[in-house]
Amino acid sequence: MRVALLQITSSDDPQDNLRTVSGLMQGAVSDGAGFVLTPEVTNCISNSRSHQRSVLHHQKDDPTLAGLRNDAARLGVWLLIGSLALRADPPEERFLNRSFLIAPNGDIAAWYDKLHMFDVQVTETETFRESAGFAPGDRAVLAPTPFGKIGMTICYDLRFPYLHRALAQAGADILTVPAAFSPATGPMHWEPLLRARTIETGCFVLAPAQVGQHRVSTGKPRTTHGHSLVVSPWGEVLLDAGQRPGACCVDLSLSDVAKARHKIPSLQHDRQFSGPS
Repeated sequence: MRVALLQITSSDDPQDNLRTVSGLMQGAVSDGAGFVLTPEVTNCISNSRSHQRSVLHHQKDDPTLAGLRNDAARLGVWLLIGSLALRADPPEERFLNRSFLIAPNGDIAAWYDKLHMFDVQVTETETFRESAGFAPGDRAVLAPTPFGKIGMTICYDLRFPYLHRALAQAGADILTVPAAFSPATGPMHWEPLLRARTIETGCFVLAPAQVGQHRVSTGKPRTTHGHSLVVSPWGEVLLDAGQRPGACCVDLSLSDVAKARHKIPSLQHDRQFSGPS
């Protein structure tokens, strides 16, 4: 199976971002990809809540979702929209950070709301309070496809091994980790955490990422780490997209999942224990 990770530098203009992604999708499919993945917040990166309120939509009305569903159907490919920032239904006033798996006929095969909110102070000048603007999800999602079962996660979820282990024990062959990772933590944490999740679970990890300096019309600008990665079930980095936007393809053999788990069957070795107290 050939997969394509789209590494992009989303602005705060959803229409412009949709044009970029559609063009990259076309190129990736021309290169033989049957499964295309985009990063977290594909439609809009913005730290301005007022701007988000002016450009974001509810799921049923969202033009990015509609456009990418049409692209998937036109091209006949599976598509993971890493996530879209969306308006929630009342009484929730915060936005949603929602990932979508789109089937080759354009239908929504599965969706997942980011569970863990990025509420951190990574440096003296870089603070994030994702929970102030986005409502967390409350369910793990495993999506069946003809080529394997996909466990869906988003960015900061990467730091919570129990979620990925639960997905793997439920049958996941592939874990998706679309991200807009901070450059303050990315150089030290991004690759080691992704490799750890593959080694712990015996899954492929596909992690499309935002990259570079993001153009915004209002509010504080943002920079992301890039380095979209594909990691094998044995922990080998099969693809590193570096720090340039574009589409990168890699061929996967899903039989590698069973091979890795046969060698290290740790998913079957859980034990109950008491403590610590």
